Amino acid sequence: MWSFVQHLNFFLLGAFLVFGFADAAKLYKKSIPHWKPATATWYGEPNGDGSDGGACGYGSLVDVRPFRARVGAVSPILFKSGEGCGACYKVKCLDSELCSRRAVTVVITDECPGGYCSGGNTHFDLSGAAFGRLAVSGEGGQIRNRGVINVIYRRTPCKYPGKKVAFHVNEGSTNYWLSLLVEFEDGDGDVGAMHIKEATSNEWIEMTHLWGANWCIIGGPLKGPFSVKLTTLSTGRSLSTRDVIPRNWSPTATYTSRLNFYP
Repeated sequence: MWSFVQHLNFFLLGAFLVFGFADAAKLYKKSIPHWKPATATWYGEPNGDGSDGGACGYGSLVDVRPFRARVGAVSPILFKSGEGCGACYKVKCLDSELCSRRAVTVVITDECPGGYCSGGNTHFDLSGAAFGRLAVSGEGGQIRNRGVINVIYRRTPCKYPGKKVAFHVNEGSTNYWLSLLVEFEDGDGDVGAMHIKEATSNEWIEMTHLWGANWCIIGGPLKGPFSVKLTTLSTGRSLSTRDVIPRNWSPTATYTSRLNFYP
């Protein structure tokens, strides 16, 4: 079976024959996400998973797999008023003496609005564990002692093996105000739009973005079961889950679909 690199090389060879070198080079550049410069710090315990909760609203999920030790807060330019929640990034340190060549993959679960994150800067505030993994073996303490480091980053598909998209019904939800938290979106990871449909209707109703990864609908009385449609912020991909929220839904419950996005 061919690897991704073999397929890419075959594609580029064909592009060269058809389009010529210059155009083939442009296609190559578009096929690989570009690394961009940023800075990074860490928070919480030196080898910890970061803080509970966060501005995305994932709560205790940040302490358990698959989020555990892979979480990070970002500056407003990446947080995008909460619509950047759930996006995944590869982050790599640039110090040739202390840093590993491998990148660390983190999921955005929080926002850092001040300090290094202010002034339009691109900044990652990582869990202590994620920050330490940027270093070569045995140098985690040394890299954390630096406080702030220069890094490069790029978007990467989110991967949650064995997980399907889930919807947590937020506390306080009623038949007239229904609020949902979206969890475990493969691929883009972020959500740019969300619609809901009652079982007795063929109409998709647009939900309102509240904060973080939380969305809501006001109406009533709302009658389940509910189907939910997600549209990603990054690429506009859509996924519809039929009757994922049952007729007898309850606040604080989490309902898992049978579907997920795939990179």
